[in-house]
Amino acid sequence: MPIRVQNDLPVKEILEHENIFVMDEYRAAHQDIRPISIGLLNLMPLKEDTELQILRSLSNTPLQVDVTFVRMTSHVSKNTSTSHIYKFYESFEDIKMRKFDGFIITGAPVEQMEFEEVDYWQELTEIMEWTKTNVTSTLHLCWGAQAGIYYHYGINKKALPKKLSGVYRHRVRNRKIPLVRGFDDVFMAPHSRHTEVPQEFLEKDDRIMILADSLQAGVFMCMAKEGRQIFVMGHPEYDRMTL
Repeated sequence: MPIRVQNDLPVKEILEHENIFVMDEYRAAHQDIRPISIGLLNLMPLKEDTELQILRSLSNTPLQVDVTFVRMTSHVSKNTSTSHIYKFYESFEDIKMRKFDGFIITGAPVEQMEFEEVDYWQELTEIMEWTKTNVTSTLHLCWGAQAGIYYHYGINKKALPKKLSGVYRHRVRNRKIPLVRGFDDVFMAPHSRHTEVPQEFLEKDDRIMILADSLQAGVFMCMAKEGRQIFVMGHPEYDRMTL
């Protein structure tokens, strides 16, 4: 089913060449259908690459998806043009009165810093608190997952002896949970990070359920018991050659 994006979003042409049904704003306005509304807080430095990767993934749903890109006002991106960000992204102030079916918080290349040292940490905590009341379910990716677990549950990350980078084997821990029902018993997924949330801390916390893990890479996916907060430690959105 279609992804609704702005008419002149640069990655729109790439998606169309890949036979992904991308619907512009004019056509979406004339659809008699209630789309699923997803917000994307894109913290990655190469924002257009991340836009393309996540929109590809969202296109696999049978639902019509309305995507809103969200930017930080307390941080200036050095790797994506300001004109692109201000044209296609909305600030938190612009969207905080809205409700979303889902919200995605991406990773960011700041994992070797303490959370409180990140220049947009205060704004990010405001957004994570807001998701508790305005979002049905929030998906946190890589550093975004570590930040979410730290904010919501007070479990801190720790540095790894060396960077974890590669594609690793994982196992599904609890197949009864709908989120992993379609997964293979053993599946491959990429990781790229210098830090981790220790698995033993997550195992001990009865507010969190581990859904998939790896002997080499540790926890891959876990979620809050009520399902509103989902944490993915790897990068399932990555393309084949991204690593």
